[in-house]
Amino acid sequence: MLEGYIHDQLKQRDILLMTHIVMGYPSFEASLEIVAAMVDAGVDLMELQIPFSEPIADGPVILAANQRALERGATVAKCIDFARDAAARFDIPFLFMSYYNILYRYGVARFVDMMADSRIQGAIVPDLPPEEGGDYIAAMAGRNLDPIHIYAPTTPLERMKRIADVSRGFIYCVARKGVTGAETDFSTDLEYYLARCRQATQLPLAVGFGVKSRADIDFLRGKADIAVVGSETIRLMDREGTGAVAAFIRTLR
Repeated sequence: MLEGYIHDQLKQRDILLMTHIVMGYPSFEASLEIVAAMVDAGVDLMELQIPFSEPIADGPVILAANQRALERGATVAKCIDFARDAAARFDIPFLFMSYYNILYRYGVARFVDMMADSRIQGAIVPDLPPEEGGDYIAAMAGRNLDPIHIYAPTTPLERMKRIADVSRGFIYCVARKGVTGAETDFSTDLEYYLARCRQATQLPLAVGFGVKSRADIDFLRGKADIAVVGSETIRLMDREGTGAVAAFIRTLR
């Protein structure tokens, strides 16, 4: 499903834009305003993060957003209601991003059924290695949903190929070692790494971690299919309010 959508969109533009929000931060009402602003500004796909107390792949900006959302009463049930509402209102693919403990506690099969019933098209679970995610991968296949797995600069080529075999939709390529939100060196090293990713899979490549400007996205043109902007929109919102998000997104095109 996602792969076909991505290829169709790539006939119209040379790189797609995916954004990220933490549901319930700064509030669910504001989250819906942000989603509307991002869609209006031309975002192609969006990650909806279910806040978690120990988001190990996330840096201080998204970590703080997770903590504030939980303190303000965000729950898995509220996030599901929010995601169902967003997917019904806006005509772009939405993905869940969260950590395996939430799926485990909710029940993997039940979680996947809920995703399908809410029209969420895929999920990114960064702390679930594919080798340990057989039940999850099978459940996603059973509901025709896309499990999106991750490449890192340290992933050997042979492992990349094995990960591609159990992935659907696209591959999320982490632009550097470490957590979200820190500086990324957009250099020949990143270019070589993305060429290695391309060698390992026919799936579209999304690149995240440190993407925050038009210049970063220009660097990725021709090397990746989707640029992922996460921490920077949260920084902007914290600094200037939700009203600044749409104008920022438009500068990235």
